[in-house]
Amino acid sequence: MRRWLATLGLVLACGAGVIALGGSAVAQEIKRTELGRSPVSGDDTREIVMQLVEFPPGATSPRHFHNGEESFYVIEGGTVQVAGKEPKERPAGERGINQRGVPHAGYTVVGDRTIKILSVYVIDKGKPLQEPAP
Repeated sequence: MRRWLATLGLVLACGAGVIALGGSAVAQEIKRTELGRSPVSGDDTREIVMQLVEFPPGATSPRHFHNGEESFYVIEGGTVQVAGKEPKERPAGERGINQRGVPHAGYTVVGDRTIKILSVYVIDKGKPLQEPAP
């Protein structure tokens, strides 16, 4: 009986461990908070969109492009990894511009830090903010 109880305890402990691991491996969703939207002065075909984009641990930013330019600034950094490559730090203060139609991203946030990025887009009105890269 003791041996059976010990085995049952081991099975339950392993099962709890698997559940705990599975819960932490669940992909998280990217949170986009629109902070503002405005037409471009003198141009009825484009608009400016400002967003706070939060990438929690486990979130994947799929490879995509924009119908316009994106200027970004990393407010809170973290570590990302593209499949088959070494992890890379996205430090606070990193900044850049993603040009119209050029695919970028395609990484997953690894580690325990949420990455927060302020993005400002100048995009074509009536088109999606981003589209999947071919």
